[in-house]
Amino acid sequence: MQIGLYNFGDSMPDAATGARIDQGLRIRNLLDEIELADRVGLDVIALGEHHRADFSISSPTTVLAAAASRTERIRLSSGVTVLGSEDPVRVFQQFATIDQISEGRAEIMAGRGSFIESFPLFGQDLSQYDEIFTEKLDLLLTLRESQTVTWQGVHRPSIDGRDVFPRPFQDELPIWLAIGGTPQSAVRAAALELPLALAIIGGEYAQFEPMTRLYRQAWGEYGNDPATLQLGINAHGFVAETSQEARDLVYPTYNAMMNVIGRERGWAPRGRDHFERECDPGGALLIGSVDDVVEKLLDYHSVFGNTRFLLKLSAAPTDHEATLRSIELLGNDVAPLVRAEVAKRAAATATV
Repeated sequence: MQIGLYNFGDSMPDAATGARIDQGLRIRNLLDEIELADRVGLDVIALGEHHRADFSISSPTTVLAAAASRTERIRLSSGVTVLGSEDPVRVFQQFATIDQISEGRAEIMAGRGSFIESFPLFGQDLSQYDEIFTEKLDLLLTLRESQTVTWQGVHRPSIDGRDVFPRPFQDELPIWLAIGGTPQSAVRAAALELPLALAIIGGEYAQFEPMTRLYRQAWGEYGNDPATLQLGINAHGFVAETSQEARDLVYPTYNAMMNVIGRERGWAPRGRDHFERECDPGGALLIGSVDDVVEKLLDYHSVFGNTRFLLKLSAAPTDHEATLRSIELLGNDVAPLVRAEVAKRAAATATV
């Protein structure tokens, strides 16, 4: 199983002081974190796209290109590219460029996004949200297939026999479909024979199992090779020396962030009890000691059979040293134990 990180360059105000980290410093810190993740053997870094003060990354491709020059083996993905408000030609060109810089480590994780700020910012019509995404995903996949592109569109001008450069370093640039909880999106991923990334940001993680079961069922019904199915899970977490240290470090800023989002979406306010339940067994958060996080990663795998897991380290964004230490623990201690156990499970299944 691949294990990695995803990040939005969080720049929420510090829960204790109210100070907000400078966005330039946050991006520079993030590049240090990615470089360390590469050194300790993590497999993937995915950078999300947001257009608001709470987050520092509005241009993931720029940061990924910088990361490409500072890393050697880690895969470089978006997490996600909000395709409905992007031009797929530019998306493809930018990721093909990163793929060339990194000699074949780029990926696109395309999704509809968890916020809507990019749509009015780039003049997109939210009332046609799904139609626009569907059309642009079709164009992105067409761009991947051939250097010379002929394509008919409604929401984006058509293309008549135009060449698109550069081409990626890889024979085929990987494109994942990222979803939050929409069954139709899981079926669409299977129909298009695309890897699926499922975001789980709260509640009990097992409640999402029907979504991944639907994806597997549709994958088979569309005649896709079971051996090529890839399923990623993205969730919040943090690793520290002890469970209590991890929870105490993460809670203030994580809870403040979730309550900001919650007020926008009409959720009830959250407190420490809610947070603790989500850290406990069965809860979505992977926050604790090495043993805690190993156990929960394996529990997730038992439920989903996922081939990839990306963790969003949810510490206070000003605590750069704690984040670096968490990455060390994840790469040096957690990941080897999880990979070994997953490989053992796969070997046992193969002999049955």
